[in-house]
Amino acid sequence: MGEEKWMKALVYEGGGRIALRQKKIPALQAETDAIVRVTLAAICASDIHIRRGAVPRAVPGVTLGHELVGQVVETGRAVRGVKAGDRVAVNVETYCGECFFCRRGFVNNCENPDGGWALGCRIDGGQAEYVRVPFADNGLTRIPDSVSDEQALFVGDILSTGYWAAGLGEIKPADTVAVIGAGPTGLCTMMCARLYGPSKIIAIDTDESRLRLAKEKGLADVVLLPGRDEIEARVRAESHGRGADTVFEAAGGTDTFELAWKIARPNAVVVVVAMYEEDQTLPLPRMYGKNLIFKTGGVDGCRCQEIMDLIEAGRLDASFLISHRMSLDDIVRAYDLFEEKADHVMKIAIKP
Repeated sequence: MGEEKWMKALVYEGGGRIALRQKKIPALQAETDAIVRVTLAAICASDIHIRRGAVPRAVPGVTLGHELVGQVVETGRAVRGVKAGDRVAVNVETYCGECFFCRRGFVNNCENPDGGWALGCRIDGGQAEYVRVPFADNGLTRIPDSVSDEQALFVGDILSTGYWAAGLGEIKPADTVAVIGAGPTGLCTMMCARLYGPSKIIAIDTDESRLRLAKEKGLADVVLLPGRDEIEARVRAESHGRGADTVFEAAGGTDTFELAWKIARPNAVVVVVAMYEEDQTLPLPRMYGKNLIFKTGGVDGCRCQEIMDLIEAGRLDASFLISHRMSLDDIVRAYDLFEEKADHVMKIAIKP
């Protein structure tokens, strides 16, 4: 890193405020750390939740950002999986790999103080020129030469979320799958659900352009628009009158949780992928007898190598989600664009 000691970083200041600030370039703090020069980052809906004050764990003064790729510039003595010069995708979660939860694959609940979703929330993240990644052997995935930065950008977060969600969904060949929400996370969920061989994927969203994208990219077979389509009746019609075998709720809207259990067939699996800003109601008397299985939570992002292998093999490619490319200098404006969903924005790639 030469003589340079300062960098630009997007900082959460609390009370709905973010600002591009000068910060010291991070240094190694543990022998399991790595320092990564960020080559591309993205804004996530979770960052918007932090900005709004809807993530109580978020620490004012923290550098935001947990979707990024970059190049390793320095590693601690205990790091074995990567070395200086390697191109890497950074995992949304940092995890020790040794505690009760990590040993069972539940890395979102890593018991280490820096474990779980810490990056860009409790410790400095990657909407900056450099980032420190704890537990680098777990938190970094090498990018093959044949995979571009843009193809790898979503490996550590929204593709990990889609991959994790699809695995929770217990999808069987020829099942009917419904995905509520055709935003970036919903589209990644559809993409990963397709790996399990369902007969039909139904996408539901209030944005026609997002539904068109889902159809054009082959991620959804049927697209439904509330207000135009009678959602419950259409889902039943597309599923032999029963309802969807698996429902993924990836929208987090005011009534989407209720819609999720309504369109599920009896004994279905409902996977709640979305992050809500308000409490949701589980009306048990109204759903009595449906015998639904609900699965919820934050992504356990520990299968990044599998995802990278699928990208390298041409089985997954989420780079089409990048609708805008902007510089780090313009990141505050990019946040406004993303939050307002203006100009048909899907994902914004930020280049330091």
